[in-house]
Amino acid sequence: MSLIDEDRVDLAATFESLTAEAAELRTRVTELRRELADLGERMHVISTALNRHAPGR
Repeated sequence: MSLIDEDRVDLAATFESLTAEAAELRTRVTELRRELADLGERMHVISTALNRHAPGR
C-alpha cells in the first residue's frame, strides 16, 4: 500500500471515529437536556409546595 493509500485509510478511520463520537455526544446532550427539564419541573413543584405551606398563609 502506498503512503497516499495509507493516508486515505487513516483519514477514513478518523472520520468514522469522529462521526461515532459526535453521535454519542448528541445523544448525551439530549439526555442532559431531558434531565435538566425534569429537574426544573421538580424544582417548580417543590417551590409551589413550599409557598403553599409558608407561615402566614
